Amino acid sequence: MDKIDQLINVNGIKSLSREQNIVKQLCHLFGIPRSSYHYHLKHRGLVKPEREKLRQQAIAIHRDSGGSAGARTIAGLGENVGRYKAASLMRDAGLISSQPRKRRYKIVNDEPTIAPNLLKRQFNVDVINQVWCGDVTYVWSGTKWLYLAVVMDLYARKVVGWACSDSPNTDLICAALRMAFESRGRPKNLMFHSDQGCHYSSLQYRQMLWKYQITQSMSRRVNCWDNVVMERFFRSFKTEWMPKYGYNNFDEAKQDALNYILKHYNTRRGHSYNNYMTPAAAEMAA
Repeated sequence: MDKIDQLINVNGIKSLSREQNIVKQLCHLFGIPRSSYHYHLKHRGLVKPEREKLRQQAIAIHRDSGGSAGARTIAGLGENVGRYKAASLMRDAGLISSQPRKRRYKIVNDEPTIAPNLLKRQFNVDVINQVWCGDVTYVWSGTKWLYLAVVMDLYARKVVGWACSDSPNTDLICAALRMAFESRGRPKNLMFHSDQGCHYSSLQYRQMLWKYQITQSMSRRVNCWDNVVMERFFRSFKTEWMPKYGYNNFDEAKQDALNYILKHYNTRRGHSYNNYMTPAAAEMAA
């Protein structure tokens, strides 16, 4: 519709009969019924309260996501908004989803020697405290690196354990697992999945899993897709939440990481896996 308006305005058509003829030709060219074009002219510039409310809602969701939310996310979190309507609202508001580019990873099929890949990318879990996964990431905190270890329950993608340190040693991941195990009531028949990082393959960590009677599962070497849920969590943290210019000090970075987990990811951020319920709400509804 707007393209037709632009072409007519650019040519400065003043004759009514000539304008009607041009409109007819342009509508035919773009495959648009003339009645639709005239409807567009009649309602152009009119503000519909309901649509404006949805547009503001889309803006708020996009802002809260750090600019990463697309039409799917907005449709999932909005009220009575389909994917295509969400895309239309984004166009009206000038919103663009800023997702990082996909990387190309080398696929290696070697099975791990410490523990088998028992999970085998079966990330859809039907029972709480049946399968946990974990990983470690690092962020620059102004003067040194902050290392963040996370444990997630795959049932509702809820983070159930975490720990921060300035050293990426085995004590870090043991602290995260200890927190998860105690806070979840020491569950039985549990599997823990991770990559083949030296921390997760260390004797200290394997003994802790044995003590808790947790079955260990490991991704194949250099195969991030075997633990993609954790990879996605860390990507969301870094692209949606972390300040653009980083942190000033270690304490600020640590507090902000915990705020993301407790005040945003678990309790406010809708997850597509949970039909856009938050992880905490999805577990409550179980």
